[in-house]
Amino acid sequence: MNIHGGDIYRNHVKHDFSINVNPLGVPDAVKTALYRAVERCDVYPDREAEKLKNAVSGFLAVQREYLLFGNGASELFMAVVHGIKPKKTVIPIPSFYGYEYAAKAAESEIIFYDTKEENSFCVTEELISVLTEDVDLLFLANPNNPDGSLRDREFMKALLRHCREKGIYMVLDESFIAFSGNGFSMLSEIDEFDNLLLIGSFTKIFSIAGVRLGYLVCKNQRLLAKIAGQLSEWNLSCFAQEAGCICAEQTEFICQTEQYIGKERRFLEERLREKGFVVFPSKANYILLYSQEPLYERLLEKGILIRDCSNFRGLHQGFYRIAVRRREENETLLRAMEIDQPDSGGFK
Repeated sequence: MNIHGGDIYRNHVKHDFSINVNPLGVPDAVKTALYRAVERCDVYPDREAEKLKNAVSGFLAVQREYLLFGNGASELFMAVVHGIKPKKTVIPIPSFYGYEYAAKAAESEIIFYDTKEENSFCVTEELISVLTEDVDLLFLANPNNPDGSLRDREFMKALLRHCREKGIYMVLDESFIAFSGNGFSMLSEIDEFDNLLLIGSFTKIFSIAGVRLGYLVCKNQRLLAKIAGQLSEWNLSCFAQEAGCICAEQTEFICQTEQYIGKERRFLEERLREKGFVVFPSKANYILLYSQEPLYERLLEKGILIRDCSNFRGLHQGFYRIAVRRREENETLLRAMEIDQPDSGGFK
């Protein structure tokens, strides 16, 4: 079974609900930038990514010296653990497998902290109990993947203060925050916490999964230099740099996306509950649900790919994640899910 969604290469797929990219697609201006980048294929890309750094610095309203870019957020997770070399890492579960993958590569001892189904897998203050002085690194996503739970800024600030007191670095993955509203982002607190490593992605919100572009924001220059030393030269293609510069101008597109996703997510959640599925509340562009029926197999027979979440740590058979797509696609999915649901009250 795959540990990521999007395996359209070994399946016959008409509709891919297994990956969480923007259903509105690539902005036209970004497509134009990608075409323009073809003319730059005969030269090496800028190792310093100077134009991109200037553009994203303005876009995020952070100092350019705080920025580091990666070939997707996943490359940055790996660079972080090799730069820090944590002896002990805490990862709340369920969560994105990439955190575990990176920590294992650095031979770090991993402490998995189980969130609870009754809290819709949302991280609570209980997490602090495992964040002791012998912990070096905490991975945390906001909103979380695969459930879409989102914690407010006050909770995050309290968590960061505790981590700072205990000497713990906190990797905060905000790859999906733009779908929830950037008012939840901790970017504005970056100057206060030198133990905060905030990671974001252009891949999801601008639907450029094939281009690969992630960013890290950190005030701690000594630490940032260590992480940068783990990245290869020319890790950003000319396509990623050209596209990223134009992505940084697409503020109106992001606002339109947030509104569209909110409307379609509510539509899907309501219809899925009407059909008898157990639906967990989400603030992202995906929904976690539970069904006793083999949804993955049944939908794949109809050319629809969803994410089977049974291999997420902290979940089990019957959990599935679906992306929020365009209305016509969402309706196609709902029609394909005309399945009589048995009483699932005892799924826990």
